[in-house]
Amino acid sequence: MIPEKKRFAVFCSGQGSNFKALRSGFISEQLPAEIVLCISNRSKSGAMFFAKEHGIAAVHLSEKQFQSFELFVEELLSTLKRYKIDYILLAGYLKKIPPKVVQAYAGKILNIHPALLPKFGGDGMYGLNVHQAVIDAKEKESGATVHFVDEEYDRGKIVLQKKVPVLETDTPEILAERVLRVEHKIYTKAVQKLLGWNQSGV
Repeated sequence: MIPEKKRFAVFCSGQGSNFKALRSGFISEQLPAEIVLCISNRSKSGAMFFAKEHGIAAVHLSEKQFQSFELFVEELLSTLKRYKIDYILLAGYLKKIPPKVVQAYAGKILNIHPALLPKFGGDGMYGLNVHQAVIDAKEKESGATVHFVDEEYDRGKIVLQKKVPVLETDTPEILAERVLRVEHKIYTKAVQKLLGWNQSGV
């Protein structure tokens, strides 16, 4: 009997390069999973366009659309329920996940961060800010981390990490490109681990 595919939502704010890599990885690795929903806080994000082009539901949800934060959270949870989402993957999503969503999907939300956590995580540590901080600290290596999401920024249990060297000639942009290539490789592997853990009852 073929197991029913787990249903994933991807949350994005930007161009969605990790979203694209995940979709490709799900297909090439033949995971028992599919991305059925893209949620973005930006209506014209590249990720939204990519989702629509590939038959994936694309929903724009932002706090600015609602009279209160509570109403926003209700709609977010309602949307996830409507699409029967099993797991959430954050891929360049620049908003903190509301506590009610974290609780509803405890142990089922992953994020990818462009540094070796626990170093260089937390509020404001995203995009080029992270890579500039790594260079300023004269680190010899950086990398990418996939971790579970909890109520605190970048503090959840680490699932997978991969290192890259930091070179003396690096700019934040150059380091970002090197780390992004690693991100694209490890996110699907982290999802494989997640599915394996749950199938084994761990």
